[in-house]
Amino acid sequence: MFYLTKTPAILKAIYSSCTWSLSPAKPSVYLTFDDGPHPTATPFILDLLKKYNAKGTFFCIGKNVVEHPEIYQRILEEGHTTGNHTHNHLNGWKTGTDKYVENVMEARKYINSTLFRPPYGRITPFQIKQIKRLVPGAQIVMWDVLSADFDTEINGEACVQNVVFKSKPGSIIVFHDSTKAWDRLEYSLPRVMEYFKKKGLGMEAIPV
Repeated sequence: MFYLTKTPAILKAIYSSCTWSLSPAKPSVYLTFDDGPHPTATPFILDLLKKYNAKGTFFCIGKNVVEHPEIYQRILEEGHTTGNHTHNHLNGWKTGTDKYVENVMEARKYINSTLFRPPYGRITPFQIKQIKRLVPGAQIVMWDVLSADFDTEINGEACVQNVVFKSKPGSIIVFHDSTKAWDRLEYSLPRVMEYFKKKGLGMEAIPV
């Protein structure tokens, strides 16, 4: 499986209309979580965020919000932000624009947010244009650092190293609240958060 845990500058330049990192007022990073809500992983994350007085951003799949509305509501009630991750986790490169945008708008019925992250980070410029046309103020959020917790061929310690060695203030970091990522997430996220705490870095939600 090939992927980059640190986003190269050339990719950021090609998709310059997307958000890859932020400029916080104080030294902070942005922890984001894709694919939930999940009945085990999402409550685990929320408990950790509360423990560290941190905030996060959850890019949710519409059908998962339908299946777990109480967990989605908890995310909101505890002061975190949410974003749209399509209704059925569609790959934009393999899906026609009309079908893709329709799926995004279906998820929007359940996820009231101007933040959007394409599954796999795969989206075409025309799909971006259409989403921004239909959702006023839409922000396409990518990432600066990938934990790679989705990769079943690595262990949790590798995910920790991916994050702590490649993050800097303003980094948008991706974890996954999913069954596939659970073993690595459970190990790596507490260690990553403890590292950021000791480094004096805040953990903030992406503002909506």
